[in-house]
Amino acid sequence: MTDEILSRIQKKFPLVAKPFEIIADELGMSEDEVLSILQEQKKKNIIRQTSAIFDTKRLGYKSSLVAFKIAKEKISDAVKIINSHPGISHNYERNHDFNIWFTLAVPPHSKLGLDGTVSLLAKLTKADEFIMLPTLKLFKINVKLNTTGKDEKKEEVKKVVHTEIEMTPLHHAIVRAAQYDIEMISEPFKKMVDELGIDYEKFFSILKELQEAGVMRRFASILNHRKAGFNANAMVVWDVDETKGEEIGAKAAAFSAVSHCYLRPKYPNWPYNLFTMVHGKTKEETDSIIAEMAKEIESKSHMPLYSSREFKKVRIEYFTKAMDEWEEKYQRGES
Repeated sequence: MTDEILSRIQKKFPLVAKPFEIIADELGMSEDEVLSILQEQKKKNIIRQTSAIFDTKRLGYKSSLVAFKIAKEKISDAVKIINSHPGISHNYERNHDFNIWFTLAVPPHSKLGLDGTVSLLAKLTKADEFIMLPTLKLFKINVKLNTTGKDEKKEEVKKVVHTEIEMTPLHHAIVRAAQYDIEMISEPFKKMVDELGIDYEKFFSILKELQEAGVMRRFASILNHRKAGFNANAMVVWDVDETKGEEIGAKAAAFSAVSHCYLRPKYPNWPYNLFTMVHGKTKEETDSIIAEMAKEIESKSHMPLYSSREFKKVRIEYFTKAMDEWEEKYQRGES
């Protein structure tokens, strides 16, 4: 039943006072049995985090995927500098001349801004070259590993229409609280509710409001890919006709093994504009999925970029002072 539970918590997590009781009822188990399994999976680091997953852009942050070209002997020092920025959530070495790939987000009040931060990081790390690859069109972002082996190869990717929302101090307080990992206990939200000084009804109604507004993408568990047995995860980049980008992107996003799918800009030194993250348990399985995709995706060329090293993989902490402090520190250091 472990795989069934892991599959369930990656989907729509029950936003109720006792979520594990709901999951237990669905699977014909007791709440204690479900909690015991989840606590063990957490202890083994198979479950990375269970929390709200927020949309950086809808929170007013600016973000981009960034690729640096860094000399091999400078990588170690460069990684320390890059990882020190609180807005860096993912940082990998990949098999390409552009060898250091990271995602960066900066808050709306950032003095440096997105471009300024990337330029400063490039200077500090002595990068030979860099490209910024912001999202032009998002087709899919849904990390759900097929732990049961029962998922279909294709899935429907629904288009979501968001409502507008006025973010109050309470909305911001709930974002700050819900972004952190919950405990695998009977009432995991009780501590948050008590600290916020509200009741469950108010707490869950605001989470629902945040989700309907697209500020919260979903509430779910994210698994540690390698610990969960998915050891071959490739960022596959495709050179597709920009006039057909929307149609081709939708085809790519339909593959269940694809967790992320975006259109990004092309450059003279980077012709690839469609990005897909493909997950498999082995390189052979992943390569097979990529080959299947290539039969359906009309592209001039494509290239799988496997990560050789993972330097950082965390959630960005929203509405904290850490980013302001980083900017002040490194701006002072630069002058």
